[in-house]
Amino acid sequence: MKVVGKIVKRIEGKEKAYGEAKYTPDIYFDRMLYAGVVYSNISHGILKSIDISEAEKVPGIVKVATYEDVPGTNKFGVLTKDMWFLIPVGEKIRFEHDAIALIAGETKEAVEEAISKVKFEVEELPAVLTIEEAIKDEIKVNNEETNIAFHKKIRRGEVENSFEIADLIIEREFRTDYQEQAYLETQGAVANFDGEIMRIYGSMQCPFYVQEDVSEILDIPFNKVDVIQMETGGGFGGKEDVPSYIASKAALLSYLTKRPVKIIYKREDDIKETSKRHPSKSKYKVAFKKDGTIIGLKSETYLDMGAYSTLSPIVMYRTLTHSAGAYKVPNVYVDVYGVYTNKVPCGAFRGFGSPQVLFAIESVMDEAAEKLGIDPWEIRYKNALEVGGETATGHKLEFSVGAKKTLENIKKLSNYEQLKKEVEEFNKNNNIKKRGLGWSHIIYGVSLGAGGQHLDASNSEVHVFPDGTINVMFGGTEIGQGSKTAISMIVSEILGQKLDKINVLQTDTFIVQDSGPTVASRTTVFSGNAAKDAAEKIKNNIIEFLCNKFKVKPEDIKINLGVYKINDKEYSFDEIAKMCNDSNVKLNESGWYRSPKLHFDMENGVGEAYVTYTYSTQLTLVEVDTLTGKVDVKKMWISHDIGKAINYDGVIGQIQGGAVQGMGHAIMEEIKQKNGKIITDNFNNYIIPTIKDVPEIIPDVVEEEFPYGPFGAKGIGEPSLMTAPPSIANAVSNAIKKRIIKIPISMEDII
Repeated sequence: MKVVGKIVKRIEGKEKAYGEAKYTPDIYFDRMLYAGVVYSNISHGILKSIDISEAEKVPGIVKVATYEDVPGTNKFGVLTKDMWFLIPVGEKIRFEHDAIALIAGETKEAVEEAISKVKFEVEELPAVLTIEEAIKDEIKVNNEETNIAFHKKIRRGEVENSFEIADLIIEREFRTDYQEQAYLETQGAVANFDGEIMRIYGSMQCPFYVQEDVSEILDIPFNKVDVIQMETGGGFGGKEDVPSYIASKAALLSYLTKRPVKIIYKREDDIKETSKRHPSKSKYKVAFKKDGTIIGLKSETYLDMGAYSTLSPIVMYRTLTHSAGAYKVPNVYVDVYGVYTNKVPCGAFRGFGSPQVLFAIESVMDEAAEKLGIDPWEIRYKNALEVGGETATGHKLEFSVGAKKTLENIKKLSNYEQLKKEVEEFNKNNNIKKRGLGWSHIIYGVSLGAGGQHLDASNSEVHVFPDGTINVMFGGTEIGQGSKTAISMIVSEILGQKLDKINVLQTDTFIVQDSGPTVASRTTVFSGNAAKDAAEKIKNNIIEFLCNKFKVKPEDIKINLGVYKINDKEYSFDEIAKMCNDSNVKLNESGWYRSPKLHFDMENGVGEAYVTYTYSTQLTLVEVDTLTGKVDVKKMWISHDIGKAINYDGVIGQIQGGAVQGMGHAIMEEIKQKNGKIITDNFNNYIIPTIKDVPEIIPDVVEEEFPYGPFGAKGIGEPSLMTAPPSIANAVSNAIKKRIIKIPISMEDII
């Protein structure tokens, strides 16, 4: 490889480091208005009336919009249209940040004043605030029949029989709580309607979702809604479907005023309104033989969706398929339910429904190892997947299974046997502080999976200019994860042009076809394959021309970085591009990649759940102060089978960043609420890891190549977070000799 797998400079790194990159708040148009939102500020009630008359009198206010001003659909929902855009009079308010009205003004100050002068009357109703209350169905949140809105299941093998013949059965109930994405850049959008085209600039993970929703809200066709991706200061799932709600607010006001409108959320509003990781409650019952072999698993998991379903049914699919973890389990009986409550809607977050159940199954594995007298590493290795094995859904694995290698590598990297002795010695000599080691071993399905394969495709455009420079645009988005660099490396590898001559443009819905969201660790595989497809078409055009021009065969042309060698003479790529352009060779191509067909029985949850899987192992060393309950994460050893590292430095960055974010979920980050209202609404009281909390991280990469990925790549974005919470929880359990059954783990829990 000339470029792929090497360490390179991030292609947009300089602009970001020097503050030159343009984010949504940096956009300004002449005559631009500023927007604000009037929120319900109650968890459950009926909107009886709205009075905007005093708000309209505030100097500088141009428009106050309510539900009556919406020209098209007044509902949102990726799968179920159950969320109001603006609450109509007579309809239900379902959580504290439902939107009542929108305001556009000449200044932010005028908008703030007008917000305070919108009067509305509400008949308050009792709120449903827990999973248990939702299940009782005494008060209905968002469905006249039941709060249990969705149900998914796996039915495979003879589970009850496995419990009858088991040597050990572990039964436990586990809980996980919210996690806030905590992206540095809050949600925001700028809309500019010129009377014909609505142009939207935003911080998002899927411009195509925004295009569709704005089209429906305004009742205008797709080809009149141009959505342009801006540099995005983090997403982690929180900018998948949510930007539709933000962009539609700016778009409606711009449509009504015929002026540009900017809306940038304050941190407090961002935290209160936007989606979180789903809280969960899981019951697990797992059957083992004496030697540690898993023979059966039964589980029941409830996810708290909040007031609206948003992406929850898709999240639940991933919860379902990951419930048995990264192991061979022949008998599986899994139920996953989504319930409505009068709280903030939950949706996409790095891991997407799997961290909740991976915490549960990894805790069970540790407890089983302890009771059977087997090392926690051994029990995982015994049950780990390999080529020819089947996942919990019965997906037979034919290639790219590096699960056991990740386990082997971490055992070796950590000098595990010696490490155990050191921990034991430390604990003998310390009465108050105790150390513990915790393993986790996980699986992650790459792609949207069988449930989303109709959306699982991607477009990329590649254009070589006469001077040899190259422009690329792809359907995924750069949200800080390094996809621009990875895609440009793929194009560089194919065409032989240097990276500094390649420019990756921001995604624009008027130029690239709908390529789905930048989620599910799918961008490198899908957009990468599409870019590879486009670049290979151009390369074929170039080679065909050169063969005719120089009377050579394709194999006689040697491509090195920046140079083509023909008949022992070297030509720069720039010279080749000029030759081709002057001879009317096509140097602009469109690439496309779609998901291979997956066969999956949705009724029973059996079959090929995902295109491929990554496998990961983590070992964590913690130190617990048993007087204060404080957990200090000392060291993490982490190995990921990612198929192929396109940008090695980028992969290491993902491993480090994901592990720290997972650590935050495990021991720090806690959303606190009062009567359904979030009170930890900024980073003063919602605690996230800082640089001083980052432990020593020893990363490792396993490359079991995926034959259908670009150069064998699979993905790293989401699994990088998913190993940390169960590994840390197991390490804390090991230190205090008590089983941790909820995350985040508070100091009070430990005490």
